Amino acid sequence: MRLASFRIGDRDTWGMVEGDQVLDLGNVYGERFNGLRSVIAAGAYAELQAAAAAKAAKVPLVSVTLLPVIPDPGKILCIGLNYDTHRLETGREKSGYPAVFTRFADSQLGAGRPIVRPKVSTQLDYEGELAVIIGKGGRYIPASEAMAHIAGYACYNDASIRDWQRHTHQFTPGKNFPGTGAFGPWMVTSDEIPDVTSLSLTTRLNGQVVQQARLDQLIFPIPELIAYCSSFTPLAPGDVIATGTPGGVGARREPPLWMKAGDRVEVEISGVGRLENSIEDE
Repeated sequence: MRLASFRIGDRDTWGMVEGDQVLDLGNVYGERFNGLRSVIAAGAYAELQAAAAAKAAKVPLVSVTLLPVIPDPGKILCIGLNYDTHRLETGREKSGYPAVFTRFADSQLGAGRPIVRPKVSTQLDYEGELAVIIGKGGRYIPASEAMAHIAGYACYNDASIRDWQRHTHQFTPGKNFPGTGAFGPWMVTSDEIPDVTSLSLTTRLNGQVVQQARLDQLIFPIPELIAYCSSFTPLAPGDVIATGTPGGVGARREPPLWMKAGDRVEVEISGVGRLENSIEDE
């Protein structure tokens, strides 16, 4: 099942994606569920699927404005340096623990919306990633049980303002400019992806491949990330873990490859979808 958050006219809603159409389930279940986060918390997928065809209005996908898959996650936890190709290009030593930083929910945008290069920098970089959406919350989740806590997967572009990221040893400023965290176009529920390690990730800038990796190349696999993150903070339904980006980022190329107004960037994950955004100046 593919689930998305979107806007029809001036109304924010959510629903299922079927081919080139979306089923507006928010219009049917709005009194019960106020968004995908509450749907995920209730685990109501089977009910929605059974009722969708009979009750929901079908709308062409091209006619809606896609929102971040989860517009209002309680937490967005981002993992840095989680592929050896990226760790090596940055010159970082191996670590026994994941590098974790946070992204604010209001820095996100949906597929098809322009990523914004802020007026205070020209160093806008791409970072294609797999996003894990938590379905069942918990604290101290064992790695052996972690996969049962996943609602689904989506594409993420953790676009970064590199000079602001490097002002100090803390990443937060460079990772939280408005309109830089692209998340979408939809979430594929975990039952559709029995082996996430078999997926491949590709990032393209203006049609040229700039990043490519397999998900089995993560230094810290998804179960370990969930176990680690849930040890220092309780995870809740709708929380997002962006699992890290592979090598090939623009900052580590010679000369650096920064995104600029008019560019188009795509993050494609096999079995999940393709997230595409243009770039515009603030």
